[in-house]
Amino acid sequence: MRKKVSLACEQCSNRNYTTMKNQQSQPERLQVKKFCSYCNAHTNHKETK
Repeated sequence: MRKKVSLACEQCSNRNYTTMKNQQSQPERLQVKKFCSYCNAHTNHKETK
């Protein structure tokens, strides 16, 4: 039951990363601090639809 989701930067809204997520164990949206090459900094990335 894993689903492929994309992660978007909160500051510039670019979709930089994709990852897999288990829908049953994590129903809420994923939020991870990752490096954004467009902002050239570590920013929070949220799961997008």
